[in-house]
Amino acid sequence: MSQIAVFKQQRLLSKDFRVFGSIEDPLFLARDVAEWIEHSDVSTMIRTVDDDEKVTNIVCTPGGNQEAWFLTEDGLYEVLMQSRKPIAKAFKKEVKRILRDIRLYGSYSIPRTYAEALQLAVDQQRKIEQQNQLIGELKPRVDYLDRILKSKSLVTITQIAKDYGMSGSAMNRLLHELGIQFKQSDQWLLYQKYHDKGYTFSETFTIEDVPGSSKVVMQTKWTQKGRVFLYNLLKSNGYLPTIERSHINE
Repeated sequence: MSQIAVFKQQRLLSKDFRVFGSIEDPLFLARDVAEWIEHSDVSTMIRTVDDDEKVTNIVCTPGGNQEAWFLTEDGLYEVLMQSRKPIAKAFKKEVKRILRDIRLYGSYSIPRTYAEALQLAVDQQRKIEQQNQLIGELKPRVDYLDRILKSKSLVTITQIAKDYGMSGSAMNRLLHELGIQFKQSDQWLLYQKYHDKGYTFSETFTIEDVPGSSKVVMQTKWTQKGRVFLYNLLKSNGYLPTIERSHINE
């Protein structure tokens, strides 16, 4: 069993606060938690949580390395929720805030000077601006896919091609070049790899061939699932809907 290290330590509500392990799987020394909430018996406290909410690890102490009980994040919240001490609720709130900020900003520390406070504000503003920029970049894609998913009807290749500033014939040729479909008896059909994915549906029409005569024609239409498939396929090959291209060029 390897020794577990502290990755965060500070004073919190006049108590020594330490977080062990990692931000993905933070652990809290059970005896620390007992001191926070003035619990007199660590062993009794540990028994109140489920087995998957506690773990033993080696920790460095003044007397050398020792095996000790740790609480997971869920285990910590469970113990704090069970406690009747007023400080338990405050600790739960502060721990959640600290872990949230570490996960959001990559670190958490209380500024000790005015300059540090200003730098923290600048860093956080920069990250907010980066997040807003990412949201702005993703919005056209989300809007386009949202519009597709809200529609339940079948669409022709001409309708899809229009989103890309292309003709239906040009789009059919492109999909053929990309190995998606082939032409048979004047109808475009998907290759074996794609034909059973629910991307297309064949509709039958009766049209007048010559006066007094008619013939049956099959037409391939695309489902909304198929439109999403085409969107991802075309994007991976460098083709974007005009709505996304216009945003990139802004």
